[in-house]
Amino acid sequence: MPVFQLNDTLYFPPPELARDDGLLAIGGDLSPERLLIAYQMGIFPWYAAGDPLLWWAPSPRLILEPGAFHCSRSLRRVLKQGDFTFTMDRDFVSVMAACAAVRTSQGQPTWIDPAMMAAYGQLHALGYAHSLECWQQGELAGGLYGVSVGGMFFGESMFSRVANSSKAALAVLAEQLEAWGFDCIDCQMRTEHLLSLGAREVSGHQFFALLQRSVLRPTRQGKWRLDGGA
Repeated sequence: MPVFQLNDTLYFPPPELARDDGLLAIGGDLSPERLLIAYQMGIFPWYAAGDPLLWWAPSPRLILEPGAFHCSRSLRRVLKQGDFTFTMDRDFVSVMAACAAVRTSQGQPTWIDPAMMAAYGQLHALGYAHSLECWQQGELAGGLYGVSVGGMFFGESMFSRVANSSKAALAVLAEQLEAWGFDCIDCQMRTEHLLSLGAREVSGHQFFALLQRSVLRPTRQGKWRLDGGA
């Protein structure tokens, strides 16, 4: 399959035309308009430092239905101990920066470069990108961020500075999204860690069928707050 070259037109080829490795297109930009079109089609940007802008639509796809999150006994104990507190959209910029910094400190490459930070910062200002922060004694211990359209939350990245903090953040997010009636968290690509937390792989056909229905629902746009919390 060829890789499609994007231009200034706000257009993406159908995601079903992606290569076997999920790569669909190259080029374009990270404008809010293009990003929102991409997410509504199940396409996301991901690239390494020095690479051109790459767009992906992998199949199979890893998803986590909010009600299917697996909260182990040990994680339940962590949540009940009250060492962590949680907020939503309190410090989106710091969450993104930490996702990049933690990966870099572990010698891993990161796609969260200044251009991505600026682009998702714009989506956050427009009320489409959201963060969930996990705090310990007033310090940012872990968290995650992603994009929301319709009944879908597209998870982008998570980080942990303290043991169990990112898992706890995902547990809180899943519980909140279930309460709000969300259909699905898109986890993009398979990881054993997310599988252990209740995520499952579905075919591209199943994912895109779910997506087409879900993005027609009203988007919960604006600043998010946890029910009964911050």
